[in-house]
Amino acid sequence: MNRSHIFQEVRRHGADLTALRRHFHEYPELSKKETQTMAYIQDTLTAYGIPSRHIEKGGIIAWIQGRQPGKTLLLRADIDALPIEESEKNLSVPRVCRSKHDGVMHACGHDGHMAMMLTAANLLNQWKDQWDGTIVIMFEQGEEESGPLEYLLHYIEEESPWHIDACYATHVRWDIPAGKIAVCHDAPMAGGFGFEIVIKGQGGHGSRPDLARSPIDCFHAFYGDLQALRMRTVSPLDGLTISVGSVHSGSALNIIPNELTFAGTCRFFSYDHAGKRFYEEFHTILKNACQTYGCTYEILHMPKPLFEVQNNPVCVSLAEEGIRTAMGDDVLTDCIPWMASESFAITTRLYPGVLTFTGIENKEKGCGANHHTPEFDLDEDGLIYGTTACLSFALTYLQEKPDIPFTRPDEPLSELAARNI
Repeated sequence: MNRSHIFQEVRRHGADLTALRRHFHEYPELSKKETQTMAYIQDTLTAYGIPSRHIEKGGIIAWIQGRQPGKTLLLRADIDALPIEESEKNLSVPRVCRSKHDGVMHACGHDGHMAMMLTAANLLNQWKDQWDGTIVIMFEQGEEESGPLEYLLHYIEEESPWHIDACYATHVRWDIPAGKIAVCHDAPMAGGFGFEIVIKGQGGHGSRPDLARSPIDCFHAFYGDLQALRMRTVSPLDGLTISVGSVHSGSALNIIPNELTFAGTCRFFSYDHAGKRFYEEFHTILKNACQTYGCTYEILHMPKPLFEVQNNPVCVSLAEEGIRTAMGDDVLTDCIPWMASESFAITTRLYPGVLTFTGIENKEKGCGANHHTPEFDLDEDGLIYGTTACLSFALTYLQEKPDIPFTRPDEPLSELAARNI
């Protein structure tokens, strides 16, 4: 396939691309419950003549073999929706389609991801006598919760016949105009960790705080140190945010409670330069505060930090080259890193890869609300560009067959995959 003709071919399949997106949008399913979604994906792949396999608790793996051996490229799409009640309108107009499942909505754009990936798979399969190598396609369950990825990677790494040489994914983005693609040269999406912790003290009457060990006083001291921690441990050149979104303690104005529970998240663009030390110091200042105030603590949730997504420089260059060849220079736009997190970060620790951003904003159509909101909507025309970007990268990579310098981590797969927010 002449790479300059890819865009035209995708446009010819635009009606099918839109129909796929609307089906997934109308029938969303929550993380780890995507039974009908996976069945539809497999039925569609079968209709395209593409073999696939359901990986229990993980998702769907499909594969396409080219005309002869070559590189093996992993393409990834996530498939889960969110527990959000969708609004009847987006930012300004009625939607072209709406969720038929009350309280469940594709509010992050994964419906678009699935539609783009299936369309790309269909075309790659039609063109398989024109390229060398193997395409492995991963439809990932439960990306919003990260855990299911372990089962997919376990299959690829330990049971499948493939050795993955590189990987690719895209994420639609609310603040990039439809018809534009962004490729970050550095980390496109953040890593981070979440926490939920109980501080345990000793309650008492408000008239005699000296007879109690207040978990509120302990948390107050810890929270002050936490806000200062960023300045003390993170370079001003590195991005890191910390927020506490939930604090619960006590029920009466004159009673010092026994416990306080707090929860929040931290995000960063470099685990090595910012996240790792902050995570370690978080534990230290919590321990010190509890010792000072005579309290103890119990961690209810605090997994090891998820890494940031790592865009490999060689893959970035290939992505930009493919986009320029297929759609022209004007399609590429400046990339502003996104402080949201992505389980694709784990995949890019195992294989060199790139995550691009597909623009879906169109204010005239009411598309431009932030992800994870009831008003979120995407301009379906943007999916044509995202599909073309995926295909252009895949065919450029398989044609040029680059040897990419890359060092995998020593961390066991089970521990790596357990990293989460």
